[in-house]
Amino acid sequence: MRPRQRRSDQAPLEAGPTAVAAAPGASIPPEELEQLTADIVGALKTVYDPEIPADIYELGLIYKIDVDQERNVAVEMTLTAPGCPVAGEMPIWVENAVAGVAGVGQVSVKLTFDPPWDQSRMSDEARLALGMF
Repeated sequence: MRPRQRRSDQAPLEAGPTAVAAAPGASIPPEELEQLTADIVGALKTVYDPEIPADIYELGLIYKIDVDQERNVAVEMTLTAPGCPVAGEMPIWVENAVAGVAGVGQVSVKLTFDPPWDQSRMSDEARLALGMF
């Protein structure tokens, strides 16, 4: 599945997972950004909510990912519910996963509940894993 590209100044996508976008002014060659995108998405797909058998990327919990010219990565994400039992831990899991990608500089993760997550953000892969078809 090829991630959808979006500019970093756009609002979060209405449904499904988002993709990596170069921050304004970034001078990363397109081929390198595409490879970095694939690697970051691959890393995010290793992070799971312990109560849900689908990864956080396919669940649509990742709202925005920006990469600056120094290859520092800023992730904006949410949780399925504000009272999620792993709310304090999951952003750390995301930070560690993305930081493990070759070529990535510093990683920051911001947790948001605006807009709130809902099932329309899930990919078909997540719906299939959860038996929601």
